[in-house]
Amino acid sequence: MDSEKTAQHFDLSGKVAVITGGTRGLGLAMAKAFAEAGAKLVVSSRKADACEAVASTIRDEMGTECIGVACHVGDWDACDALIAAAYAEYGQVDVLVNNAGMSPLYENLTSISRELYNKVMDVNLAGPFRLAAVIGERMAAGAGGSIINVSSTSSKMPGAKEIPYGAAKAGLNSLTIGLSYALGPNVRTNCIMPGPFLTDISKAWDMESMKKVFKAKIPRERAGEAEEIVGAALYLASDASSFTNGAIIKIDGGMNYAPS
Repeated sequence: MDSEKTAQHFDLSGKVAVITGGTRGLGLAMAKAFAEAGAKLVVSSRKADACEAVASTIRDEMGTECIGVACHVGDWDACDALIAAAYAEYGQVDVLVNNAGMSPLYENLTSISRELYNKVMDVNLAGPFRLAAVIGERMAAGAGGSIINVSSTSSKMPGAKEIPYGAAKAGLNSLTIGLSYALGPNVRTNCIMPGPFLTDISKAWDMESMKKVFKAKIPRERAGEAEEIVGAALYLASDASSFTNGAIIKIDGGMNYAPS
């Protein structure tokens, strides 16, 4: 086996990737993997200090160019500022990962305020649309590129405590398919649909109860680790996926969506 030749399929040297929600969890795992594959990076999250800390770590430990730009993706002006910063720094964007998301807790359906509902939709759907629309059209007019949306299995089977979030992520699935047509042929738009992962959000879980759910619903009988998202992300970001467009790839250990 020629491992070097195989690795070339996933080489991101000379490419620039923008990753929202890139300072922790799945976003951070993807950022590190892209850096190792040779990409220059823009990592973004709401907190400027977290962005700079991650960017500094990537620069120091991996020797890769990386900047951190604070952005609340639910704010379109902030999205436009993130785009401007990326192009000002590198002059191009080849990969966009719409990973930022939020799923706030609520007591019951009527306790969900219009403000909270709108915020969930803005962060999980409206922001990704704006970033994909502006960056995607620039990609399409240039050398092309890859857009990766990060959805959730909640888009297919939302629980009682994640209804607005699931609805927003279902919209992101639909957005992925629509953009694959709107931005083709030079831009590929695909989606990763993760199941439960042991990221920061899992700290709020009752793990003993969740382990029973995993065993009943997931053939792998566990939640994923953040690094297990990397293979799909590298595939979709690189030329290895040159004929993959409009795909929604679930990474969930084989989760069964049917109620038991």
